[in-house]
Parts: sequence; structure tokens; C-alpha cells
Amino acid sequence: MPEAQGLIDVPAVPSPGDPPAAWRASTPLLDLEDPRLRLRVQSLTQLCIGEREKALAVYRFVKRIPFAKPFKMRLHTAREVLGQACGDAADKATLLVAMLRIAGLPARMRFVTLHGDILRGLVPRAMVPTRPIVEVWCAGRWLATDSYLYDAAYGAAARQRLRALGWQVGYGMHVDGQLLWDGARDAWVNACPPGDDPLLLEDHGCFCDPLEFTSSEAYRARHRRLPRALQWNLVAHRMDRAIHNLRRGGARS
Repeated sequence: MPEAQGLIDVPAVPSPGDPPAAWRASTPLLDLEDPRLRLRVQSLTQLCIGEREKALAVYRFVKRIPFAKPFKMRLHTAREVLGQACGDAADKATLLVAMLRIAGLPARMRFVTLHGDILRGLVPRAMVPTRPIVEVWCAGRWLATDSYLYDAAYGAAARQRLRALGWQVGYGMHVDGQLLWDGARDAWVNACPPGDDPLLLEDHGCFCDPLEFTSSEAYRARHRRLPRALQWNLVAHRMDRAIHNLRRGGARS
């Protein structure tokens, strides 16, 4: 996962046991006062009634952003992601959490490291991905989903390819994964929560954004700053090409 540029003062990470209100503030990546971000959230939620409708309106907007793996050397702010034509997991999670917070809903990310088999078909299986799961406080409890990652076209193409190949997992998901979130219960593209997922290698806990995660002592103990970013950028073009081929039903990767 690429790092944010420069030396940025990262605020203290709230504890998972803190009240939901602790997960509503701005951060270096969650630029909640940005006028364009706030205007977009207002336009999405102005006719919504209740927390669930607001959460779903924002979720659907972010989900529609095409999933891709662009080359990048730093993490993007929510405002930057809003201006992009596509986004990877970190990009889309950053935008979703920021927009949920602007809509008045506490939100956070739980980072989990998965076995490389989950990206079979996209990158070499030696690559070990870390996935941001978005959790939002709605109807008095935390609801979680990673289904925002994949737009409908990619999700459908990935599922079709998995079935054609007879694979259970690959292309970032399980063949029976839940590709839509209903705002009332958890939804997982791996078809089960992380605690029950045989592909789970480690649950790193909750953070406000990817920068807080990559700045944490636990992350630093496992990864050196520059090599980790370079490792993923070396396969970014291959992964993006595989995503493109999958979308158009081209040659199998």
C-alpha cells in the first residue's frame, strides 16, 4: 500500500472501544471541510430519510467508481479520489469513510491482511494484499462491508470468470461473495466475515484512514516504507491490464 507524501502529523487513532463520535473527525486524508466533497454528499443525501438511506446513498456512489489499480507513490485524499475516474481499495475506502462522516455517520476502516490466493488471476500469488473494510455506525451498531470495492461491471465479470474456471476464490473475491450491501447487515465479498475467513492472515484493527494504518507501529514493524510501495507499483500495470481484460471478457490472465 503506497504511503502518503511528506511528513504529516498523524493524529492519535481512536480506540475501537471509544464512542462512535470519536470516528467523525477530519484527518490528513479525510478532508471533511472540502467544499466539493460536502456539496456532493449534500446532493446525494438531501432527500434521504434516516441514517440507513444516507449510508446507502453514499455507498452506492462510491461503489459505482470503477475499480482499478493505478500506479501511485502516495495515498490520495478523499477530495483527490472524488476527482478521479477510478480507484483502488485505499482510494475508494478513503472516499467512502469521508463521505459517510460528512453525512453525519461515524465511520472507520478495519484493515485485514489476506492470503495471496484472493488476488489469483490479477497478480502473482506471492503478493499479500491488505484490505480496508469499511465500518459505519448505523441504527445503533457497527455495520461492516467491503463490497464497495467492486463496481457492478467488475463484480459480475469476476464472478463469471471464477465460475468458468471452477475457482472458489480469485480476482479479489469469493465466487459466492456478497456484492451488494443493504445497509441493514454486514456484506462480504469473501462470502464470510474476516473471523471465519480461511484466507485471513491478520486483523490489524480499526483506523480512520490508510495513512493512520501505514503510520502505525504494527505496520512499521512488518513493512519498510518505500519497498512496500514499490512492490505494488511493480505489479500495478499487470493488475490493471488484468482488470481491463476481465471487464471486456478478453484473454484470461
